[in-house]
Amino acid sequence: MSVWMKPGHYSHDYHHKHSAYVVKEYCSSEAAEDYSYKSDFRIQGVVKKKMVEKYVREESMIRGPKFLVRIRSHTVYENTSVKLFCTVEGFPLPVVKWYKDGVILDVSSGKYLIEDNIGIHSLEIPKCSTDDTAQYTVVASNVHGQASSQASVIVKRFKQEEESSGYSWLPFTAAMLPQIHYTKIHITFLEKFGPVFASEGGSVSLTATMTLNPNLANLQPEAQWYRDDTRLSDSKWVKIETGRGVTTLTLPHLYKDDEGLYTLRMVTKGGIAEHSAFVSVADGPPPVPGAPGAPMDIKIHDANRDYVIVSWKPPNTTTEGPILGYFVDKCEVGTENWTQCNDHPIKICKYPVSGLFEGHSYYFRVRAVNSHGISKPSRMSDPIAALDPTEFERLHAKKLGGKLDVVSYHDDLEAEGKPPGAPSGMYASETDRTYVVLSWKAPAYSSRAPMWYYIEKSMAGSGAWQRINTQVPVRSPRYAAFDLAEGKEYQFRVLSANMYGTSEPSEPTGPIQTEELKGVPSAPGQVISTRETDTSVLIQWAPPKEPNNLIGYYIDQCVKGSKDWTSANHKPHKSTKFVVSGLTTGETYIFRVQAINELGLSDESQESAPLSVKAALKPPSAPYTIALLNCDGHSMVLNWQKPLHSGGAKIKEYYVDKRRAGTTMWREINIPPLTERVYKVEGLTEGAVYQFQVYAANIAGLGPASRHSADYTCEAWNMPEPGPAYDLTFCEVRDDSLVVEWQKPHYTGSGPITGYQVEYAKQGTSNWITANETAVSHRFLKVTSLEVGTNYVFRVRAVNAAGTGMASMSSDAVVAKAVPGAQEMSCEVEQKTGDIVFSFESCQMSEESHFVWKKNYKEITDFSKGIVIKTEGSHTKLIFKNADKEDFGTYSVSVTNTDGVSASHTISAEELEKMLALSYDIRHPVIPLKSELSYKILERGRMRFWLQAEEISSNVTYKFFANDKELSGAAPNHMGHDVSTGVIEFIMDHFTEENEGTFTCQITDGGGKAQSSLVLIGNAFKEALAEADYQRREYIRVKEGPHFSEFLSVQVGDDCSVTLVCKVANLKKESEFHWYREDTEIIPDVKPDLGSGVCKLPIKLFSMKTAGIYKATISDDRGKDMSQIDISGKVFDDVINKFNHLAGSSAADLVISCTATGIQLQCHMKYYTSEMNITWLHGESKLSHSDKIVIGGTPAMATMEVIEPTERDKGMYSIIITDLENSYKRTLELSGDVYEKAYAEFQKLKAEAYAEKNRGKVVGGLPDVVTIMEKKTLSLTCTVCGDPRPQVSWLKNGADVEADDQHAISLDQGKFASLTIKGVSMDDSGRYTMIVQNKYGGESVDIVVSVYRHGEKIPEAKPTLTPKTIIPPKLPIEMPQPKTAPSPAPSSPSPAPPKSPAPGRGVKSPTPTRRK
Repeated sequence: MSVWMKPGHYSHDYHHKHSAYVVKEYCSSEAAEDYSYKSDFRIQGVVKKKMVEKYVREESMIRGPKFLVRIRSHTVYENTSVKLFCTVEGFPLPVVKWYKDGVILDVSSGKYLIEDNIGIHSLEIPKCSTDDTAQYTVVASNVHGQASSQASVIVKRFKQEEESSGYSWLPFTAAMLPQIHYTKIHITFLEKFGPVFASEGGSVSLTATMTLNPNLANLQPEAQWYRDDTRLSDSKWVKIETGRGVTTLTLPHLYKDDEGLYTLRMVTKGGIAEHSAFVSVADGPPPVPGAPGAPMDIKIHDANRDYVIVSWKPPNTTTEGPILGYFVDKCEVGTENWTQCNDHPIKICKYPVSGLFEGHSYYFRVRAVNSHGISKPSRMSDPIAALDPTEFERLHAKKLGGKLDVVSYHDDLEAEGKPPGAPSGMYASETDRTYVVLSWKAPAYSSRAPMWYYIEKSMAGSGAWQRINTQVPVRSPRYAAFDLAEGKEYQFRVLSANMYGTSEPSEPTGPIQTEELKGVPSAPGQVISTRETDTSVLIQWAPPKEPNNLIGYYIDQCVKGSKDWTSANHKPHKSTKFVVSGLTTGETYIFRVQAINELGLSDESQESAPLSVKAALKPPSAPYTIALLNCDGHSMVLNWQKPLHSGGAKIKEYYVDKRRAGTTMWREINIPPLTERVYKVEGLTEGAVYQFQVYAANIAGLGPASRHSADYTCEAWNMPEPGPAYDLTFCEVRDDSLVVEWQKPHYTGSGPITGYQVEYAKQGTSNWITANETAVSHRFLKVTSLEVGTNYVFRVRAVNAAGTGMASMSSDAVVAKAVPGAQEMSCEVEQKTGDIVFSFESCQMSEESHFVWKKNYKEITDFSKGIVIKTEGSHTKLIFKNADKEDFGTYSVSVTNTDGVSASHTISAEELEKMLALSYDIRHPVIPLKSELSYKILERGRMRFWLQAEEISSNVTYKFFANDKELSGAAPNHMGHDVSTGVIEFIMDHFTEENEGTFTCQITDGGGKAQSSLVLIGNAFKEALAEADYQRREYIRVKEGPHFSEFLSVQVGDDCSVTLVCKVANLKKESEFHWYREDTEIIPDVKPDLGSGVCKLPIKLFSMKTAGIYKATISDDRGKDMSQIDISGKVFDDVINKFNHLAGSSAADLVISCTATGIQLQCHMKYYTSEMNITWLHGESKLSHSDKIVIGGTPAMATMEVIEPTERDKGMYSIIITDLENSYKRTLELSGDVYEKAYAEFQKLKAEAYAEKNRGKVVGGLPDVVTIMEKKTLSLTCTVCGDPRPQVSWLKNGADVEADDQHAISLDQGKFASLTIKGVSMDDSGRYTMIVQNKYGGESVDIVVSVYRHGEKIPEAKPTLTPKTIIPPKLPIEMPQPKTAPSPAPSSPSPAPPKSPAPGRGVKSPTPTRRK
């Protein structure tokens, strides 16, 4: 800077861009300064008056702060006064603050005088000093923003000092003022607000508590709240309270406008501490289902005396239908009458509202419309006044007589009777689809006559001008031209006018094109999701290629595998990255993004890749507190605390470095890495002093090094007391207590450790208190009587016979305050199983968290005694399946990766004994009944027996008995239960006189049992039976369609015939009846007799083969009824028992019938089937079916055959037929003459059968008729068999055929016989007979041969054949003797066999009949 420049003259050529102070106006003339001051003061007076009028009513103009008159720079001398003043407008009235060099002025010192008079503000320094040289700033702010004005005050020393002053001119350098060193105030947030998820109409409070260090009363920080970088202040929608280390922001009535990232900045002179969290505001319940959410962010633009332009942002439509348009509503301030501005929904998010009354203020709001209905209205706008925005610009001051006397509007001055000049500089300040906002420069005007403007438009290039405002005069140089066509080019010009005429038009504007409707933006690009925290995800995406006036983005989220998309934000987000909060840890999500402009939402972007929510991995923080546990003179045992932050992954490795004290070079001493936090450093030099540092590493990498340890001298420990304990940990922290655990020392001293003492002190003090006067032998202790909210540190000393050892390193500070939401452990006996269960619900969980159960603070690892740990989500149980008396003690559980969530429960021996007794009672229960066995008569006369238990499981079993006989639940009866109600029932289809007696139900469920009985005898039974009969008859009477009056039953006739019988009623001609077996229709031989209603189905040859489910149906157009019966089980057995009775009582005497295989005993009866209860006896021995004994029969008789009888088969044979009550026996003595005759008959039949089997036979091959032409060769061939080989002979017409040259007879291999006639002639026609015969007999076969001449018609010869003739065997029949011993010879010769075989003949038993 040059000292030769004269004072009072300042050249801007020397102004540097980094100057601290800027002089905006400078004048050395006191007269000029005084005049300027008075001129401004007069104008301010007029402005003041106008503003008072303007704010008389509430509906004044809504504006952010604006300086009408700005503060000016001044240069003054020491000990003189200076006054800075300004004029500010805005609604609500702005709050003004004064700053000196960026620091708010301290007005309490009395050095500064500040005045505020309805918008006119001043700052006066009555007596200036050089310290007052500074840059002064005035800041005006209200809810709509803030504005500022700056000026410099230069305080000069006396004139005699000016020449020698190196800085008596401007700009000043920084050396003019001493450097200020601000006090650094450290702010620590104790409680922070987190993400909030709320809905419209609710309220939210964000609170932060903090501590200040140092906490100086005169240097309290300023709490500044921001929403998305916009500073908030007290208003109708926001309430801020700050004081005593707490600041709270309350949103009393939420709208989606309130959604955003809220930031608290605590501002001090030494720096800023801040914290942020996202507040999500979802749509409230719609007025009608499916209606869209409300629009938001209502803005008012271009407010004028008769119109405003309203804009807003559209809502998201994740699940609602697309938006069809919007309605804009207005309400005049001071009233509650909302009126709709547009008749039809508009599709874009901007609308010009015209027809306003000048000087009136209005609120505006917007509603969205879709196919389901209309949304709730948006938050109403701030009030806006319809006023001329150039009202204050038209003020004019005129100097009269050297003084400022008159202030007026330009158009109120003295008139000279001339039209105004032409306006100039017309341009479009805003262009939209259907309107253009025009601005221009007013002409110089000095007439009293009012002036107004005419605006004209023309299609570009047409030259045809059309006046726009023919109805409404325009007084301000600003106008919005509406009703323009989209995408067209226009030109505009303006004319000024007064009562004396109209000016020339201004120069036309250039072509101004209205905007074309381009449509919604294109879809955003690729969406990438990355992990942020365990409940949030960072979403990033590429902007759309066609933004089309992009407003922002909506982000949607969805759990993988579902289609339930929800909005992550409910207010358009401007950036291309967004943190989605409030997600479920461990859940997998996908995301998509939509762009939005004033026309609506774009298509959805492609979905992101699925991402599981978990905290992003990072290296762990540094370990800390390196402790020395032992030293033997050449090695040291070290321990350290694990890092406070694991980085989201398990710490896998530790690295230890060492160095000599006083050196800088660190050397790694452990290779490979360590996994434990205790390490013995070998190879040290005795007497040397060492320092150590430790690194931790996880999968994400190596963390920073710890602070180096204290200086440790390598000298051997030889003291008799124990060394320090280590690894102090805490659990079960509550408001007044906690449990401390530790590890035993590595150095035990001269003897074993006998106990431990725990000491604690308040953090920052050295007043150590012993928690236990008597040393404890275990390595844990519950410390009580702590002060809530106080920080404590702990240390432990080991004790042996020599005394108390050195203290451990002090623990980390722990606050005696329970984890919010912490719960205690419970212990109870499970009511269902009788298990003893410890239960705990964790108030905190992360994906990596797991539960650790301990007994007496030692982890439980032995599960052989039936101990089971079950964990579901945040709930865990320790279950004793087989607890015993030794299981008492303290059980604890801790949750890893939380803020120390843990709990314990101590169970004494006495308590455990009571629980074991209760467990026994539960495991051997009596099922409690709500109601005993009762009955109810149902429709159709069915009887329902039921009872209700307190509780039953799905595994319950039960039986019903009537007079000690178990009842069957098979159809038509029914038996069942309902687990939810505990009801067990048995429905008896037919309740008859036979059912009188006692009914009982027995129940078994797990280990529990119950029984209930009902006695129905005497009058009680008669009443029940009468009611059942009545209900049955009533059901039949009122039933409209065809039905079964008697259901299917089985009838067994005296002849053992089985018939299904039922009876139908209420029939008509069209009624149809059908029989079914196993769903296959049966067509009976006799049609059902529907006339009588009795329908019968005979079951022929009843046996197990005919068993099954039989159905009968009766139906017509009125309905259908069905009856079914299951012929199996008891029903089948009842029929068989009936057979046993009928057949046994009618059985004939046993008779003998011999066969070719043996002697058969037969018992004729009414019916026989193998399922009947029939027993055959030989003597007293029961006979069974085998190769020797064949038991069977036909429907008319039962048989038993002795195959190849011998002497041993003689004796008494019996048949016994047994029914339920009696047995019927028939006998026959097979011995003596009876046996001999039977045996002879058997031998004869056997021989005849043998002869029949082995006689000569023609197997096949011969035709019955042969027709052949003369001179051909005839060959008759067949196959024969027999043992021994048979002889074959041929006959022609009864005469033997001799072999010669023409006739050839052959028998090859004893099997193939043939007759060949060469060159047959007419004489060879005739009947040929072939005879096959051996000693056991044979047979003869006839063949008719017809010969015809060449050329003749083939004769149609019809054979007149005799049947095959059997040739009897030669007598007596000789049978080959078996190689085994021959059968005993009969006592008398066998009778001569008959000439031809005959069936076996019966021989009546000589044994007299013995009927029972």
